[in-house]
Amino acid sequence: WRWFMDSDFWSCKHTWRRSATNTKWCLIGCAIGDFGTIAYFQFSAASASTLVIFLWATLNGIITSILLETYLLVSQKMQLSQAFKIAVGMSLISMVAMEIAMNLTDYLITGGAVFVWWVVPIALFFGFITPWPYNYWRLKKLGKACH
Repeated sequence: WRWFMDSDFWSCKHTWRRSATNTKWCLIGCAIGDFGTIAYFQFSAASASTLVIFLWATLNGIITSILLETYLLVSQKMQLSQAFKIAVGMSLISMVAMEIAMNLTDYLITGGAVFVWWVVPIALFFGFITPWPYNYWRLKKLGKACH
């Protein structure tokens, strides 16, 4: 645990930049599924409780993030099965934390699962900063990244 308190461990600008890029791609994937699901329930005749909408939004956000990250890895000449395993294995904790942060932000601001344009940047901000230190740690300590 010494590394956790070591300021040198947390001061690598290169790792922060690379982990920010990884977090950005994860956020794009999560946001597509998450916001798309919330918008679907808001603008269609479908109805469900806020909790159910957030659970579907989280699941769909994770699925779209895995699909996007798999696509990015395949586009870098990686085999599909390996790309999928990496996208699932490397990012699941990050994606769950990101989804919880985005949905909690939405709930705290709007009082429900409501797609409001001015809330989107705020939810994206908290969705980004929540898993970013974990992604940095994973890259710095374990040398593992999504792409």
